[in-house]
Amino acid sequence: MQRDVENFNSYNYGDGTYWDARYIKEAGAFDWYQRYSSLRPFFLKFIPFSSRILMVGCGNAVLSEDMVKDGYEDIMNTDISSVAIEMMKKKYKDIPQLKYMTMDVRDMSFFQDDSFDCVVDKGTLDSLMCGTDAPLSAAQMLGEVSRLIKAGGIYMLITYGDPTVRVPHLNRHGYNWKITLYIIPRPGFVKPDGTSSSSESILEPVPITENGRLPAGFVLEDPESRYIYVCQKMGEGDPTAHFEAESVLPL
Repeated sequence: MQRDVENFNSYNYGDGTYWDARYIKEAGAFDWYQRYSSLRPFFLKFIPFSSRILMVGCGNAVLSEDMVKDGYEDIMNTDISSVAIEMMKKKYKDIPQLKYMTMDVRDMSFFQDDSFDCVVDKGTLDSLMCGTDAPLSAAQMLGEVSRLIKAGGIYMLITYGDPTVRVPHLNRHGYNWKITLYIIPRPGFVKPDGTSSSSESILEPVPITENGRLPAGFVLEDPESRYIYVCQKMGEGDPTAHFEAESVLPL
């Protein structure tokens, strides 16, 4: 399974100047990890079309565009790169459902508490975890995400990080999230027997232990799978917060 290397600092992925330079060099649209077509079953299951959505670290991906084409009505897109944001503002100036703003995900004080029904993160937390001061950056980001989500709302994290490296950051009492894990293979992956994974199987929650590990003997069909953590914000004092009860196995 893939794990973070928190002292890997060849590039500072939390630095806007790095991303500005990269987007100037790589002008074409690019979606990290998965396209909307693969993620659509999860979006339809957990995010109503009428939701006010915050897409953090939007880059120059077409994910938000595809969501609007499918019926989503209100998506605020943010990124630390002003180059990417200006590019996307120009590209989507005639699509009112899409809004863009330059912003560091570690400080989103521009938005008031409980501003969004859903926050979508496809690779942004991963970028911070590969940058400098990774644990602090992750805590700052996730604290802001929790603050911005309404009670009952969703933080959907699409990541390469398996539960051993993501659950310790997600499972903090202050966030008050009920966490459910899903695993999705890389685009185009075919099982060894020649049959593709069905949409029903990817929508089956994956059990994890209380200390954030996959079940003993659990084998990934695709060793380069991505993990989807659906974190629902519970009300204060709600005893169902943290792990989805049916998804927790004894230690």
